[in-house]
Amino acid sequence: MLSRPLTVTFDAHDPVRLARFWGGLVHREVVEETNGGACLPGTDTQLGLRFVPGATRRAGPNRMHLHLTSTGPDDQQRQVATALDLGGTHLDVGQRPEERHIVLADPEGNEFCVIGPGNSFLAGCGLLGEIACDGTRAVGLFWSAALGWPLVWDQDEETAVQSPYGGTKVAWGGPPVNPKLGRNRQRFDLVPEGDRQAAVDRLVGLGATRVEGGADGVVVLADPDGNEFGVLAG
Repeated sequence: MLSRPLTVTFDAHDPVRLARFWGGLVHREVVEETNGGACLPGTDTQLGLRFVPGATRRAGPNRMHLHLTSTGPDDQQRQVATALDLGGTHLDVGQRPEERHIVLADPEGNEFCVIGPGNSFLAGCGLLGEIACDGTRAVGLFWSAALGWPLVWDQDEETAVQSPYGGTKVAWGGPPVNPKLGRNRQRFDLVPEGDRQAAVDRLVGLGATRVEGGADGVVVLADPDGNEFGVLAG
């Protein structure tokens, strides 16, 4: 279980600029950190976003991207216009014209989508509706157990979890999973309740592996698909 909301951390060349971009999109205040990073604190129902200095080079598509929801066609277009004004760009990933989501990239090339209205899967999830991940069913089951969050979707190798309080869903699309070509530019960070070492031992028992090279006192592990994630001190 977590003592703070689950956070998605981005390696960024300009963390404060990227935080301001996302803060403008999801209407959250940017909190600058002493290490040159910045964050958009989450809540019980909305995941936090954090941006830290990092020179990780892009090596193929990111293994996760954000889905923002919209309340109607005009709201969807307003969100797209806001993203473009803040420095985002349109992105072609092979989406079809009839699809009701609009694919964009933030100023550092991270993909995200503005989902069209009427999406029943994301109904009631809030503005930051989903973190869509490339991953197997095994990794969805791992994160369900690791976070203590129930599975809200488990079908055809696709899985999704959600906080017991509702809000942002975290989903994995099932195989085939793109090969991992280097360190991920985005990852989950969590702050466990109680003793961190006990939490790390529990995560390893659930199927995580230890990764060398943690910075700033972060314990770095990898989930069953090899995706790095951080365990922070409370």
